[in-house]
Amino acid sequence: MIEEMRLRGLGVIAEATLTIGAGFTAITGETGAGKTMVVTGLGLLLGQRADSGTVRADSADVAGVWVVPAEGAVADRVREAGGDLEPIGDGHAELYVGRTVTSEGRSRATVGGRAAPASVLADLAQELVALHGQSDQLRLRSSAAQRDALDRFGGAGLAAALSTYRDLWEKWRALDERLRELIEARDERVAEASALREALAEIEDVDPQPGEDLELAQRSERLTHVEELRAAAASARELLSSEQDATDVASLVGEGRRVLERASDRDAVLAGYAEQLAEVGYRAAELAGDLSTYLADLDEAGPQELDAVETRRAAIGSLIRRHGQSLDEVLALASTGSTRLAELEGDDDRVIELTAERDATAAELDAAAAVLTDSRRAAAEQLGRAATEELAALAMPDATLSVGVRDATPSVYGRDEVIFLLAPHPGADPRPVAKSASGGELSRVMLAIEVVIAGVDAVPTFIFDEIDAGIGGAAAIEVGRRLQRLAESSQVIVVTHLAQVAAFADNHLSVLKQNDGSVTSSSVRRLDGGEREAEMARLLSGLADSESALSHARELLALAHA
Repeated sequence: MIEEMRLRGLGVIAEATLTIGAGFTAITGETGAGKTMVVTGLGLLLGQRADSGTVRADSADVAGVWVVPAEGAVADRVREAGGDLEPIGDGHAELYVGRTVTSEGRSRATVGGRAAPASVLADLAQELVALHGQSDQLRLRSSAAQRDALDRFGGAGLAAALSTYRDLWEKWRALDERLRELIEARDERVAEASALREALAEIEDVDPQPGEDLELAQRSERLTHVEELRAAAASARELLSSEQDATDVASLVGEGRRVLERASDRDAVLAGYAEQLAEVGYRAAELAGDLSTYLADLDEAGPQELDAVETRRAAIGSLIRRHGQSLDEVLALASTGSTRLAELEGDDDRVIELTAERDATAAELDAAAAVLTDSRRAAAEQLGRAATEELAALAMPDATLSVGVRDATPSVYGRDEVIFLLAPHPGADPRPVAKSASGGELSRVMLAIEVVIAGVDAVPTFIFDEIDAGIGGAAAIEVGRRLQRLAESSQVIVVTHLAQVAAFADNHLSVLKQNDGSVTSSSVRRLDGGEREAEMARLLSGLADSESALSHARELLALAHA
């Protein structure tokens, strides 16, 4: 429940603190005093969209203190957002939340002392509050809202049936979508398979090897300049070891070694240099032999080998142009293409498998839909009977509310259309609430449903904005009595203009408007004793000091708390 709320700069409310607490809290005030701003402030704490038009000056602030379970869904969501709870014992904790709205329309929220998106407040609201305004009464006219109300009343059993149905619905939809995509893309996949099959055959015929394109380029360069290479190699070999008895490296090195050896008798160091020269001679002779081998290889390489190399390069180049940007990409296609081809060629089998799986899921979905429909029909009968009893207590003794469950287009919510039917008096044909109920009747229907549902699925806090619209007299007294009953299991906050409703409240807050001639502002006060009687008299007659109105007010208060 919400324990306290502070407002600053919101609409006509300059600054106000509302101490709410448990039970039934009524909020009253003159038209235009700012009662709706109280509901607006609560809405901001519940993550509703911020409206810069409600900002009094530069910014508006709303802060609230909620008493929540110390453990559970609310506590988990707060901690997930980085916030903290303040333990107060008995398994409960205080949660501090806030919202700031600027005149530019920007909004900031805090949850448990930490900045958080407004969506976190909205998530918490799902667990904490049921907010009913005049727009919600209109919403009750929709089939979706009526279905949601019935599902809430159905309790855990209906919730389980709905959860099972939704899981199967999502599974069936995913399978159906996958199957449809597969069938629609079949022509494209057949073309892809054909092209891939042709590409793999071409690659297999050529059988390129990693790095072969670079190797062939080097061989082509060599074979193209064979005469130049032959002349260079022959010249170098002749200089190393001449076959024409000319001066060469071998002879010069040999002569140098012999000179050093003759002089080594006088200095042993020269013997070492002689050995090194001998090694140079051996290396020169070895290199001359390598060059001879190289020349022999060049002599064997003829135009035929160059033709073969160029033919091979052309084949590999064609593969690269057709199937990639490089030989590596071609080889990658060859490596992965078989797997992809097997996948594409298995489409027919996959279609058969998916069709069978989808059909099996559809059968399970049909069964789950039937269970959900049966659960809803059973709950509908109970809800109609219980709500009719509540309507009798709400000064609609002759009215009958029935809940119909009809076949509808399948959706994630099931295959049912839920419709609330109201027969205002015996003999009248039940008609949809959307068409047959007046504003006052709709308010009472909504309250009757909430009272009944609260017995099965209690909401911690109910907030009603002018639930008494369009009613008065005895009906208003019964509305107040039922709100009092609802407050036995939940916190109830009601914005009302009827004394008959406010009389049943445990806590009466009044929004007071002040005008100094230049600025109009409002504040909130808790009323007790004579002040409350005066406010009740004002609500009854418009005169706070009328003796007859005061007497009537005291009579109402006595009736409400007898």
